[in-house]
Amino acid sequence: MRTYDLVLFGVTGYTGRLVAEALLESDVSTLKWAFAGRSMPKLEAVREQVAQRFPQVASIPLIIADADRPETVRALAASTRVLCTTVGPYARYGAAAVEACVSEGTHYCDLTGEVGFMRHNITHYHADAEERGLRIVHACGFDSVPFDIGVVAAQREFAAKFGRSATKVRTATGRMKGTFSGGTLASMTLLMDNLKVNPEARRLLGNPYALVPGERGPDRNEGRSVEWSEEHQQWVGPFIMAGCNTRVVRRTHSLLGHPWGETFSYMEVLGTGAGFGGWLRGQRMRLLLGLLMLVIALRPLRAFALGRFLPEPGDGPTEKEREEGHFEAFVHAEEGADSLKLRVSGEGDPGYLATSRMLAQCALALTKDDLPEHYGVLTPGAALGDALLRRLPKVGIRFEVL
Repeated sequence: MRTYDLVLFGVTGYTGRLVAEALLESDVSTLKWAFAGRSMPKLEAVREQVAQRFPQVASIPLIIADADRPETVRALAASTRVLCTTVGPYARYGAAAVEACVSEGTHYCDLTGEVGFMRHNITHYHADAEERGLRIVHACGFDSVPFDIGVVAAQREFAAKFGRSATKVRTATGRMKGTFSGGTLASMTLLMDNLKVNPEARRLLGNPYALVPGERGPDRNEGRSVEWSEEHQQWVGPFIMAGCNTRVVRRTHSLLGHPWGETFSYMEVLGTGAGFGGWLRGQRMRLLLGLLMLVIALRPLRAFALGRFLPEPGDGPTEKEREEGHFEAFVHAEEGADSLKLRVSGEGDPGYLATSRMLAQCALALTKDDLPEHYGVLTPGAALGDALLRRLPKVGIRFEVL
C-alpha cells in the first residue's frame, strides 16, 4: 500500500512551483499527494507561498529527496504510485528517479526534451518497465505535448473523414509569445558539452529515428534553410524544438504499432509568414538560432551571456508575462489527394505556464485515468493520447480542425 497517489519532485524550483499551482487548479481533492525536494526550509517556503493562493495546501506533506543521493529518491519512489519530476537537466539529475521508479514499481512523468536521456532510458529500462506494467513518460511539456498530441489528433480526424491514415504530416508553428526557458538552456548546454566528447551522442543527434527500434525510416534530419511550404502557404525555417519533437512523434508511431503506415513521414518547422516579410523573418530567425548555438557551444561566450542575454536555471518570467504568453501550431496531414489541417493553440507562456499545465495533466492522467495498456518508456501520445485530448482543452490547450 503506497502512502501517496502522487508526489511532485522538484517543487522548490521555478517550474516545479508552477506545476504545483497547475495541479491545484485541477481537482486534486481526492488525492493523497506530497511535495518533495532536497531542502526542508525551501519546501516549507514554497508551501507557504502556494498556500496564499490555495489555502488547502497549507498542510500538504513535505519529503526530503536529493537527486545526488539515490537512496532518498528510491525511498521517494517507493512511497507513491506516480512520481512527477521537474528536476533537470535530466541527463545530469534524472537517472536516479527513472531507475528508482522502475525498481519500485512506480509510474513516472517529466519535462525532458533531451533525446540522449530518453534513448538511455529506452535502452536500459523499457523492457523492465513494460514487463512490470509501468508507464515511464517523457517529454510532457512544450517538449513535446502540443506536437505529439497534435499529430495524434490530426490522424484521428483524418481517419474519421477519409477512412484511412495520413502518411505525411507537416507541422508549422504559428503565433507565439513566450520566454526562453533557463532549464531548456541548461539542457542544451549539457548536450553541447557532451557532443564534444561523446561520439555516440553525436551519432544519436544525427539520427532522426534515434528513439525508434531499428533506428530507420523514410525521414531525414530537418533542413536548416528557409523554404516556401506549399502545405502551409508560407515561408518556413528551422525550429529549435524539432530535433526532440519529431523523434518523439516517430516513437509514438512505433509504440502504437505503426498505425499510420510503414512510410509515415513527419517533419516540423518554424512558420514565418508569407511574402517578402515572411522570408526576411525566416532568415533572421535562422541567423539568431545559429548565433544561439554558437554562444552555447563556446564556454567563454556562454559565461558572458548567461544572466545578461540568456536566462539561468531558476530564472523565469513575471506572472503578467506568463499570463500574456501564447502559442499555436498548424498540423497538415495528407494522403494522396486528401488533406486536413488542425490548429493547436495554447494560453500562457509556452515554456512556463502552458508547460506546467501540460505536465500537471499528464501526472493526473497517470494517477486517475483509465489508460490503454501500453507500458515501458513511452511518449505522451502513446501513453496518454485520449486522456490528454479530453484534459488539455480544460486548461486552455485546444486542438481544432480548420
